[in-house]
Amino acid sequence: MSSDPVAAAPQRSFVLLKPDAVRRGLVGAILSRFESRGLKIVAMDLRYVDGDLADQHYAEHVERDFYPPLRTFVTSGPSVAVLLEGDQVIEVVRTMNGATDARKAAPGTIRGDWALSNRENLVHGSDSAESAAREIALWFPDFA
Repeated sequence: MSSDPVAAAPQRSFVLLKPDAVRRGLVGAILSRFESRGLKIVAMDLRYVDGDLADQHYAEHVERDFYPPLRTFVTSGPSVAVLLEGDQVIEVVRTMNGATDARKAAPGTIRGDWALSNRENLVHGSDSAESAAREIALWFPDFA
């Protein structure tokens, strides 16, 4: 805990460890990276994402050509939904995740070390405070 009396309150972000992360047994390793960085797991849930939840989560992409295969992928097996908290957690998680297209992600990032695809890229992280609020309300309504 910071001794700085004007330190900002911790920020929250939503993270989804996608079916490929679960299938490949990378959940513990990925969560360990977040915790080692000082981020706190506030809530976590292993769940099968159905089509309705996928459509709500990816609402801005539903009409795009790439969405049907993405929907098939995200509903193909269990995922782990995680609510993380920490200083500038949204930016920290996005940096730790690496580029969305894992083939372009830097070594040392989650995607750069373990993924080789644009679609099956292991993790999703909120991209803004607004997205985090929407996603947290969708996945963890008790924490919204």
